[in-house]
Amino acid sequence: LKTGFLKWKPDYDSAATEYGKAAVAFKNAKQFDQAREACLREAEAHENNKATIPESNVPLTIALQEMQRLPEAVQLIEKASMMYLENGTPDTAAIALERAGKLIENVSPEKAVQLYQQAASVFENEERLRQALEMLGKASRLLVRGRRLDEAALSLQKEKSIYKEIENYPTCYKKTIAQVLVHLHRNDYVAAERCVRESYSIPGFNGSEDCAALEQLLEGYDQQDQDQVSEVCNLPLFKYMDNDYAKLGLTLVVPGGGIKKKSPNAAQDKARGPATVGSHADEEEDEYSGGLC
Repeated sequence: LKTGFLKWKPDYDSAATEYGKAAVAFKNAKQFDQAREACLREAEAHENNKATIPESNVPLTIALQEMQRLPEAVQLIEKASMMYLENGTPDTAAIALERAGKLIENVSPEKAVQLYQQAASVFENEERLRQALEMLGKASRLLVRGRRLDEAALSLQKEKSIYKEIENYPTCYKKTIAQVLVHLHRNDYVAAERCVRESYSIPGFNGSEDCAALEQLLEGYDQQDQDQVSEVCNLPLFKYMDNDYAKLGLTLVVPGGGIKKKSPNAAQDKARGPATVGSHADEEEDEYSGGLC
């Protein structure tokens, strides 16, 4: 980096290479503070050389992870992804954002959702829809897990639209089930019903197993029949969804008290049989035989 009479400009390219070697050596020696510093200097040299930060900055992420400085690591990965975008390598930018999401997912799910959604947008702009769907799926599940159900409903609708666009109709059915569960947990029966009604336009949905189960679910919810709702949510169709959606089904409770309780007298009468029912009726008649007064 030094300049002199015969060297007018710093050699940033060679300096970046040497800093990279130093970073790896420090990381292997578990000297993470020094590894972090070397990585940052390597990045600075690349930036001064008008070059993109290369994959050799992975040691920086590892160093910060070992130091339990995940927010700082994520911030630097985001900066790197912006540089990748500016230098015309959006795929690498999206992969970097996904890596940052995985890194921070257990510490800050809210930030992870944001990173996955950014990665999905990059992939979608590049018309790599399957990769975009993978990122959106991760974001949707995290939103459900964090009980951010309004945002989860929007994210699932986005997924469903793309699956419909690529004509993956069976997965559209599954996303409809997830949508309905989210809407019911939001106590929005109207949105759940509208979601099913709009799905009739998806080829094959009407008359499918998914459609029949959803119609039964909505019927039970509308009639406040917890038994019917629980029966539908325990079907393999619901139980073998992604865990976050399966839990929504298993914990779904209809408003207004839920299970229809039978009167104690009715249950007792059923246990005693027809003769007892008759005698019970006679007792009621005898009780009022003298009149109300």
